[in-house]
Amino acid sequence: MARTRLSRSDRYDQLVEVSWALVRAEGADALTLGRLAEHAGVAKPVVYSHFGSRAELLAALFTEFDGRQAAMLEASLDTAPATLDGRANAIANSYVGCALAQGRELTGVLAALEGSPELEQVKRAAEHAYSERCRELLQPFTGPAGPSAPSLTAIFGAADGLSHAAVSGALAPEEATGELAQLIVAVVGKS
Repeated sequence: MARTRLSRSDRYDQLVEVSWALVRAEGADALTLGRLAEHAGVAKPVVYSHFGSRAELLAALFTEFDGRQAAMLEASLDTAPATLDGRANAIANSYVGCALAQGRELTGVLAALEGSPELEQVKRAAEHAYSERCRELLQPFTGPAGPSAPSLTAIFGAADGLSHAAVSGALAPEEATGELAQLIVAVVGKS
């Protein structure tokens, strides 16, 4: 049977999808370029042409997740009222919702990202961009500068903890999103 030749873009998407499945099944430590090639049914050079190293692959996975998270936020905003409560709910629903959609494998990728300065920089840059977008969204309800850096740090620290609790089943998703939305309103309200 002849193999179907994928475009470079479609192959990249396939490799990202297979990577997430491999992490889901075996954990982030099992994710190597060789294992990815084996699971994707391609030769190693194909994988290496997309990702020069395991670090590049992990960064690509996080970047892909971050893109979905940003898109989910924008989609949530499309239907949310332009009020503090509406924006807090949109942020909470999209943040927790994206973590739930990704599942437990995100934890392993995040831990791997913390393991090297280059990968941590990718994570920090993405978090900064997301945080700045949220600052813009919440700015009308605070002073001209928007929520302070410590306030945003508190919000996203709580968002990470509540998302993790929802993913692990320690909290129901609606408990996590409700608590996060209330926290956002409280933090922004004190600004």
